[in-house]
Amino acid sequence: MSLTMTIVMLICSWLAVAAAMLWGVLRITRRHHHPAQPAPLTKTDKTAVHHASAH
Repeated sequence: MSLTMTIVMLICSWLAVAAAMLWGVLRITRRHHHPAQPAPLTKTDKTAVHHASAH
């Protein structure tokens, strides 16, 4: 096998391994991701009034 073919195969195999690892990480993160549920806001009839203090 020529040197050029060896280098090309090495680069292609490295890219295949990198793509497989990236696919695995993305698969795990999508599978275990729990979207945060926003807490329901309780509405009150009276709003709190805060007076500014100048002292």
